[in-house]
Amino acid sequence: MARLLVTGGAGFIGANFVLRRLAGDGDERVVVLDALTYAGNPANLQAVRHDARLRFVHGDVCDTAQVLALLREEQLDTVVHFAAESHVDRSIVEPDAFIRTNVLGTQSMLAAACAAWLRNGRFDGVRFHHVSTDEVYGALGDDDPPFTESHPYRPNSPYAASKAASDHLVRAAFHTWNLPVTTSHCSNNYGRFQFPEKLIPLMLVNALRGRELPVYGQGGNIRDWLHVDDHCRGIESVLERGRVGETYNFGGGSERRNLDLVTTVCRLLDQQFAADAALRVEYPACPAARGARCEELVRFVADRPGHDWRYALDNSRVAAELGFQPRESLESGLLSTLRWYLENPAWWRAVLDGSYRTDPG
Repeated sequence: MARLLVTGGAGFIGANFVLRRLAGDGDERVVVLDALTYAGNPANLQAVRHDARLRFVHGDVCDTAQVLALLREEQLDTVVHFAAESHVDRSIVEPDAFIRTNVLGTQSMLAAACAAWLRNGRFDGVRFHHVSTDEVYGALGDDDPPFTESHPYRPNSPYAASKAASDHLVRAAFHTWNLPVTTSHCSNNYGRFQFPEKLIPLMLVNALRGRELPVYGQGGNIRDWLHVDDHCRGIESVLERGRVGETYNFGGGSERRNLDLVTTVCRLLDQQFAADAALRVEYPACPAARGARCEELVRFVADRPGHDWRYALDNSRVAAELGFQPRESLESGLLSTLRWYLENPAWWRAVLDGSYRTDPG
């Protein structure tokens, strides 16, 4: 029986991972540790709130004593470390918060794991998995091949630099103390429960409310997109088959210019409104409600400082070693995501009533 500590488990990717782990009738234990900052939302775990296999703890990854107590009390054997500040724009104006959570928080987690798990000079039957980002590798040019696991680190934003530092701490824990660790990097994620400061949900909710769709520069920056369900499957494959001390890249194989992605979201939304009269009644401010195109809301805005041009990850290693391939195409993933936001307006409206920021693409 696996006994997992999932940090950041009330956030976007963490909550999807927890829901996936508890979807069946297995007997594993899942303890969620989340500080419930602006992007952590207990409502993301509503579907499993009464599941006896789940324990939610409101706490901080920087509190080593609390983490150590949890690991010992619950006899947890696996850490999946999602907790992180992850919004690039916020890191530009408030870098200290990113250093605290992403760097000091990761070191705190590693220290607690070492203290809880070391027995007679050995770590047996345990695993610390660290979830990172493609942004640690820097930026690609138009014709560059995707990043592989051996690509040098060249972070360009305070967020990316903080994640790169956390990756190095995880690597050091393995080489110095033999803590059984793995690390994964992922492309841009999207799907249900994503906070509407991120590009895709921002465009969806703004279009529904008839508000501008802000796009950085001329929208030429390129991102690779990975559905959150595929990402969670990838992490599971690392826990099950990944080699200790190794790093794995999970890309979506779906590179798009930001502007092209936004226009695709607009097209899919237009089609949903054309097929469903109830949407036209519920969202009268949306251009599609009057037969116009959502794309008319696109506005180009001043570019982000140091905006990386392109990210993409090479899936060759995870395909060969872990048997991983994304199941969702970008079109199918966007459509399912769009439908989720349309079917769950109470969720995103409640989020918008709180702390809300925007993230032009």
